[in-house]
Amino acid sequence: MSKKWSVILTLCACLTILALAGCYQPVSYPVIISQPRPLPSALLTSYRIVGKSVRQQPILSIILGQGEDVIFILATIHGNEPAGTTLLLRLVKYLQQNPKWLKTRTVVLLPTANPDGMATGNRYNAHGVDLNRNFATANRLNNQRSGTTPLSEPEARIIDQLIRQYAPDRIVSIHQPLACIDYDGPAQALASRLAQYCDLPVKKLGAKPGSLGSYAGLTLHIPTITIELPPGADRLDRQSLWDKYGPPLIAAVIYPNRPE
Repeated sequence: MSKKWSVILTLCACLTILALAGCYQPVSYPVIISQPRPLPSALLTSYRIVGKSVRQQPILSIILGQGEDVIFILATIHGNEPAGTTLLLRLVKYLQQNPKWLKTRTVVLLPTANPDGMATGNRYNAHGVDLNRNFATANRLNNQRSGTTPLSEPEARIIDQLIRQYAPDRIVSIHQPLACIDYDGPAQALASRLAQYCDLPVKKLGAKPGSLGSYAGLTLHIPTITIELPPGADRLDRQSLWDKYGPPLIAAVIYPNRPE
């Protein structure tokens, strides 16, 4: 089997997993590539398998645009918090329909950071590690739940790889169920802007040991937002979920501009 067909079959398997989980809506796939390369148009969307989970499930990233302003948005780093996956797949459709926002931007999406956990409704990955405690930070703890070493888990390494590869100007991670907008690093103004477009208040929860917020926000000084959706957000129908929480995602993408 050629490398090209191997990549295509792996991508199909990944999308099948999302469909079975009820978190995928069909979108167009204009190009499939296995290695990053410059995109010729802001309209072009690139779907890439960036690695595999502990249980060898493919992990999909979606790249839109090729501008200098880069935003990285990820969801479902905790497998029992799946509403963000649905939101990010809907965000792809929105940006494809509104390419004007991509003229100067690159949007890097990781819709399902923890596919093994999502498949079983489990917070942790298949090793029983909380991926949002597995990053290399000054405050991390080395133990079974956080991982015995920083980046011990393949899923956390993929997130770190994307941050290093794309050097995002801001990061958004979607969680449940604390119903607030948290921030780490120089992101207070960004958090306040996002709160203007939804019913979630800004609340500083503090950087947890080994968390993405602690790593990206405090160690790397990248403005980092944690959108904590309320309990039951994953039980909303897809359109209702997007109507309520799509606007702050759009605001994060086009910041410091405002949605029309």
